[in-house]
Amino acid sequence: MRKLRPIMFVGTASDVGKSVITAGFCRIFKQDGYQPAPFKAQNMSLNSYATPDGLEIGRAQAVQAEAAGIACHTDMNPVLLKPTNDNSSQVILNGKPIGNQSAYDYFMGNNRAELFTAVKQAFDRLSNQYSPVVMEGAGSISELNLKHRDITNLRMAQHAGAATYLIGDIDRGGLFGSVYGTIALLTPEERSLIKGIIVNKFRGDARLFEDGRRMLEELTGVPVVGVLPYFRDIFIEQEDSVSLEQKFRSTVAGKVNVAVVLLKRLSNFTDFDRLERDPRVNLFYSNQPDELRKADIVILPGSKNTIEDLLTLKNNGVASAIVSAHKDGKTVIGICGGYQMMGERIDDPDHLESAIESIPGLGLLPVRTVLQHTKTTQQRQFTYQQQTARCVGYEIHMGETTVLGTSNPVAYLDNGLADGYRHSHRCWGTYLHGILDNDVVINDLLTDYSTQQSESPFDFQKFKDQQYDRLADVIRANVDMDQVYATLHV
Repeated sequence: MRKLRPIMFVGTASDVGKSVITAGFCRIFKQDGYQPAPFKAQNMSLNSYATPDGLEIGRAQAVQAEAAGIACHTDMNPVLLKPTNDNSSQVILNGKPIGNQSAYDYFMGNNRAELFTAVKQAFDRLSNQYSPVVMEGAGSISELNLKHRDITNLRMAQHAGAATYLIGDIDRGGLFGSVYGTIALLTPEERSLIKGIIVNKFRGDARLFEDGRRMLEELTGVPVVGVLPYFRDIFIEQEDSVSLEQKFRSTVAGKVNVAVVLLKRLSNFTDFDRLERDPRVNLFYSNQPDELRKADIVILPGSKNTIEDLLTLKNNGVASAIVSAHKDGKTVIGICGGYQMMGERIDDPDHLESAIESIPGLGLLPVRTVLQHTKTTQQRQFTYQQQTARCVGYEIHMGETTVLGTSNPVAYLDNGLADGYRHSHRCWGTYLHGILDNDVVINDLLTDYSTQQSESPFDFQKFKDQQYDRLADVIRANVDMDQVYATLHV
């Protein structure tokens, strides 16, 4: 097939739908016989994923690669920033951490030119293998104080020669001002890159927006190629924690109530997407002690700053509520940072995450963790307890956890090593992200609370694949794909 030039989706702001639309176009190009691959030069997220070769990228690009039907690779997201606190982030370059930097040092430092060179090299490698490369921008493309240091948006589009589409979110209001203002603030060279506008999250009959569509085109001189509807019935894994605000925050009758502790630096919340879809379960996020005490199951999730998050839990009463839930016979489990919190102690002698060198844990598991410079990032196959079914998950952590006494692992990894510690079937911890994507684990977790069993195992991977197809169908029905393709032929 003819090689297509890259396509890029940029936004008027954060959370306008760039990641999901990029995933949808990855699926469309795959369906149409091309070999697409996603690309985002720089991502800031606590939701990350381990690549097959044991490196780390943003979760959104892993999802987009899945939509494209290919394995994820660090070239798809060469720079990943993982905030450790309000002022600094761990910097991941080509899948490996290169240290922590304050926001000021990162954005004002001299390494931006080196990073831009690195991301261009990553893009060039990717574009030699795939067509089209489906690129995603970050935040707003018209942040005037940052544009000259930008390594993600229009400077990257210029390097790639990408046909660029601007996404505006009509649901948040101010669409005309945000779209017109965004384009008006671009230089003539930047403006020439914009080939179309996509209006996202429209509620109701899109025919009612025909006048608005015409006005927007007249104001900007750029065609509106599509008006996408607001939808809630298509499941695409989210990257931004903003989506957690939409989750249920209390218990309900007639369900197994599962509370995920809402941490300030909560990471990899996609660990709970499969569990949330189980018909037996009401899953919600909360940092309210009273709500956590009402739950049947309490889950301590991963954290990018385990010590600081644990300190917050001790100060706001949540730690006490978790310990009380365990004493009352409720189920308490921890994943990654949550597993570390459940132990006797966490040490950070080199101040990798915090100024605090050591903090007592919740004392629910006889383990001790020391945070270390070496980061484990690895996809895993494993067996859970005495089950024979092959399960899948992945590790992303900087701590080494030692069992104080006799080992009683949660899982056995494909390399023969043991993972986690199981105090009882109602109290255990693991480093395995994605462990709750596996039916044998979920059924074991819920067995004390529900006699109901699914008639057939839930194929989560097949379900996700169907969702990518549904997303592609929605985009095809509401975007002028002929007009888009016309801008991609080189």
